[in-house]
This record gives sequence, structure tokens and C-alpha cells, in this order.
Amino acid sequence: MRPALDPALYLVTDTELSRPRAVADIVRAAVAGGVTAVQVRDKTASRRELYALTLAVREALAATPGVALFVNDAVDVALLAGADGVHIGQDDLPPAEVRALLGPDRLLGLSAGSAAEMAATLALPAGTVDVVGIGPVWSTPTKPDAGTGLGPEGVAALSGQARAAGLRTVAIGGIDAARAASVSGVDGICVVSAICAAPDPEAAARELRSALATAVTP
Repeated sequence: MRPALDPALYLVTDTELSRPRAVADIVRAAVAGGVTAVQVRDKTASRRELYALTLAVREALAATPGVALFVNDAVDVALLAGADGVHIGQDDLPPAEVRALLGPDRLLGLSAGSAAEMAATLALPAGTVDVVGIGPVWSTPTKPDAGTGLGPEGVAALSGQARAAGLRTVAIGGIDAARAASVSGVDGICVVSAICAAPDPEAAARELRSALATAVTP
């Protein structure tokens, strides 16, 4: 049985933006402020470092078992660290093969940033993917290779296709508390710098949750 997933406020970690604070401390504060899912991402870390980071974040989430823990890209790390799932991009391993590695009891997220990528996602066997990360909504320095921003309307259009197929969706890319109200038609928003770079991650998460009251449609 797959873990429960509430993607309303989905945090992707960034080790550099979090410094000098520990990523696990950022996560702990953010969850206290209302973050509902966490993805561990560190493109510069070795597999051993990513494993240690994931274990530290998992420990930070120990008191909040309803917060799903994903690992970015690294299926092996997700399995070894006992994470709830993995999130992959379009250039990573094929989703069907990743699902086979994960088995039926973990979550799989997949990025989609165009109509063609969404069509490929929807063509996958039922049950392969649980949540689709759609974006970037706006271009963002935390992922400069993500492409041109889709805008809120573009995200809503792709999300509508995914949700009609029974998949949950999160919007990602350049979202902060001020812009969150412009995003609609998704199950949640995904943020990086809006929390990781904030002086007070808990307060930043609370502000985002407040914005979600009008930003995200059920």
C-alpha cells in the first residue's frame, strides 16, 4: 500500500540556499509551518552524501509521519534510506522502469513541462505515476535548465489533463507567497527558495499556506 500523499505545500530542499543552517533543521521548521511533503534534492552531493542527507531529513520528519518524503532522481538512495518515494525528471530513468524498481508500495513523481511530456506521462500504464510536477510556472534561478515559464494558464491547462486521468499535480517554478495566488487548477505548489532561503522557514511556510487558501483548487 502506497503512503498517503498531501501535496498542498511541497518543499524541495536546497543545501546551498539553506546554509549555514542544516537542511534537516529547515525541514523541521517548514513542516511546523505547514509543509506537507518534502523532496530531498542536492545535485552536487555524492550518493553517500545524499543518503546521509536523506536519513537526516527522515529523522526530522519522524514526528510527522503524514509528511511524505521523496528523493530526487536517486532510486537507490530512496530505497536504502526508506523514503516514501522518488521524483524523476524527463532526462532520468524511464518511469515504468523506476516503478518496477520501487515496487507497488512507494510513490513516484514525474516532471512535465510541455504538452508532449504530459501526453507521454498520460500514456504510461495506470499506477505508474502518483504526482506530476508541472513547470516551471515562471523561470527560476534554482533550476536554470528548466525551460521557459509556462505561466499560470499553461500550468492549469496541463494540470487539467493530468487530474482528469486521476493524477495529482503540483506547480513548480518561481512561486512565492506573492505569486501563489496566481496559481490555480493544481493540487499543490512546490517551492525551493521561498522556504530554504527564508530567514524564518516556519513563518515562510505559514505565509504560503495562507496564500493557498485562495491559490489552489481542490
